Amino acid sequence: MTTNDTPADHSSSDPAVTTASPDPAAPGGAPTMLALHQTALGGPEVLRLTELPRPAPGPGEILVAVHAAGLNPTDFKHRAMGLFLPPPPLTLGWDVSGTVVETGYGVTLFQPGDEVFGMLPYPYGAGSHAEYVTGPTRAFAAKPAGIDHVQAAALPLAALTAWQVLVETAGLRDGQRVLIHAAAGGVGHLAVQIAKERGAHVTGTASAPKHDFLRELGADACVDYRSEDFTDTDEPYDVVLDTLGGETATRSVSVLRPGGVLVSLLPGAEDTRAAAEKAQVRAEVLLVEHDRAGMLAIADLVERGSLRPHVSGTFPLAEGARAHAQGETGRTTGKLVLTVR
Repeated sequence: MTTNDTPADHSSSDPAVTTASPDPAAPGGAPTMLALHQTALGGPEVLRLTELPRPAPGPGEILVAVHAAGLNPTDFKHRAMGLFLPPPPLTLGWDVSGTVVETGYGVTLFQPGDEVFGMLPYPYGAGSHAEYVTGPTRAFAAKPAGIDHVQAAALPLAALTAWQVLVETAGLRDGQRVLIHAAAGGVGHLAVQIAKERGAHVTGTASAPKHDFLRELGADACVDYRSEDFTDTDEPYDVVLDTLGGETATRSVSVLRPGGVLVSLLPGAEDTRAAAEKAQVRAEVLLVEHDRAGMLAIADLVERGSLRPHVSGTFPLAEGARAHAQGETGRTTGKLVLTVR
């Protein structure tokens, strides 16, 4: 089992940019915070570190002082195109790890001072790329003691996605064969570990330089997507996790045994479902959901040493635009994380 490598540190040397007072107040006395905010759709340059009102927890919610917040491809797409969210202004971010500051009415699971990590409700609960964020209590779990906030912030959305694909949708079992596309990416590298923990035989697609990384995670076989055809296999798979969509989803149907399951994170080509029906396989498109039971399962895997995120780089909140630009290259191994405290 791999452990988290020391991530590249992109911290600014200007403390005025990266450090804010714990509870700054506006002239009227209302507390404020800094957030990575945008008022228009576009490239990374639309992101600005902006002073905003600090939120207050409503019934069933907690206010979390954010220590670190993960970045995911969905952040880049929402920044540029909006996708599911209403038009700007908006603050993105679903992954969060931090400390409970205040609890709303009716909250019994956490108290101020508790360290938590979780995924805000996707897609409409975005806002973790800030100094403070509120969210429903049951979107969170206690942060595992064996990892720091940066590692914890790298997990929620990607790990929940992998868990909901492999365990809850596909029902992956001991001895089954699974193919994971883009296996060195954010979702992929966690899916490899979850699949191995469940006793599956794992094949991952990635460029050749990343194969050693996948084998360290536990992958049994690797396919170089640049020079090899993943459909060239003598033994069919029981499950395919497709993170790419389009033609990759359609072509993945052919490597499944009858009764197998293809779960995509993006829509496939128009003929994917028809191909699946003809091949007698199940094809699904999954949108990740916040889920306390899933977060508790992920925390348990971490505590048992069966799951570790790979963080390839960290950026202070003020340099979020640079983090977006790096993430959009599509070459990140594992995850990028914004550091806040």
